[in-house]
This record gives sequence, structure tokens and C-alpha cells, in this order.
Amino acid sequence: MADEKLVYDGLQRCPYLPGRVARMPLYRQERRLTLDEADQRFASSERRVGRALYRVQCPSCDECKGIRVPVAAFRPSRSQRRVLRRWKGRVRVEISPVSWSEDKLELFQRHKRERGLVEEGEQPMGAIGYVSWLVQTCMHTAEMRYYLADRLVGVGILDLGRTSVSSVYFYFDPTPEVARLSPGVFSALTEIAFCRRTGREHYYLGLYIADCSHMNYKASYRPHELYVDGEWQPVGEGPLDDG
Repeated sequence: MADEKLVYDGLQRCPYLPGRVARMPLYRQERRLTLDEADQRFASSERRVGRALYRVQCPSCDECKGIRVPVAAFRPSRSQRRVLRRWKGRVRVEISPVSWSEDKLELFQRHKRERGLVEEGEQPMGAIGYVSWLVQTCMHTAEMRYYLADRLVGVGILDLGRTSVSSVYFYFDPTPEVARLSPGVFSALTEIAFCRRTGREHYYLGLYIADCSHMNYKASYRPHELYVDGEWQPVGEGPLDDG
């Protein structure tokens, strides 16, 4: 395509499953995509990093599957409703175009470090890395900021389409007083509520991998659909009765 350029296409160690080889061709976008074009890319299970998009095309493994929630059909499970109650009346949520600040970068670094998400030999992300990955964008991108008593405790990055939203990344304050509130669950439910409030049909959660504990939690948002062999296939009919 004239409006994009292949900047990387090589084999690499799979970041999700040990012993696997991954291929994720990366295409830099030469212009900002329209809302309708973003919907089309989301529907092809493409993900964004900076101004580029990629889709998993691994040579000998098909465990990574795109996952999305049909917003109108979604119903929170019992445990998800409990999470909503924990935050009710305590949190302030602000939404605006994505941006960089020192306090966001510090929170991002603490989340990675204190939750054990830093890989061996990985250097802490600085301002340039944060901006080039999350703030510089080829889409209409927004952020949701979560505050408890005027204290920033979470930031979610969202790519917007006309009829859908793709969740890019969420990071939060790793202190026990915040972590025990299940901020990741609350942010996903808040983003789904945003989709419903703005009349959007689908909420994309990225990739689902059944055998990866960092990725398989996404199946708890039901009903959902998985991207299999180029088609979205429904999975489940209602919320989990999870106690």
C-alpha cells in the first residue's frame, strides 16, 4: 500500500510462549488513518506501536488470536460487578488526547518494575521511548486517566475508530492499596462503558493466548469473539458465573 512502508519483518523469540518463534511484520503508516480505516484495521486484528501497525504472522504457531467484545451483548460477571462496586464513588476518570508527562512516565516505570514486567537486560523506558511508543500515533488516540483523591493511579491508552475502540495499553500504581482494587479489570469495564456510551459496537482487547497467563484473562469478558482463520467467531453466550 502506498500509504505504508514495511520497516521490519524478521523472526524473533516469541514474547508470550517459551520456545516459540514469532513473526510480526511492522508497517509504518505515512499518514493518520481515518476513523473508518481504523475500524478496518482493528477488524483485521492489527495492533499499533507508535506510528506503525503489525499483525501476528508466525511461521509454525497460531496460538495468538485477536479478541473483541460485542459491546451491546456484554454483561459483567459477578466478580466484575464487585470490582465496579469497589471503585464506585471513589474514582475520577478523565479522558483526553494522549500526551506525555513526568508523572505518567514515573507511574509507567513503577508499574513495569514492581510488577515484575521488566525483561532481563531491559533498560528503563525514558521519555523518548514512551512518546515514540504510546504518544506518537497513526490513529486518533486518547487516554483515560484514573484518580483516587487527586492521585493519579492508572492510565489507559485507546485507539479510536468510528464504530470500535482498541485498547493499546494500561498501567497502574502497583502499591497494594491500589492493586487490591483490581485496576486492570476496572479499566477494561470503564473502556467498555465508554464504547457503549459513544455508540460503538466493538471493544478490541488485543491478542488472546490460551496458554499464557498474561493474556488469557481476556476470556473473562463475555461474550467475546476470536479472530480465527480470517474470521471473527463467537465464543460463549454470557458472563461467567465466577462467584
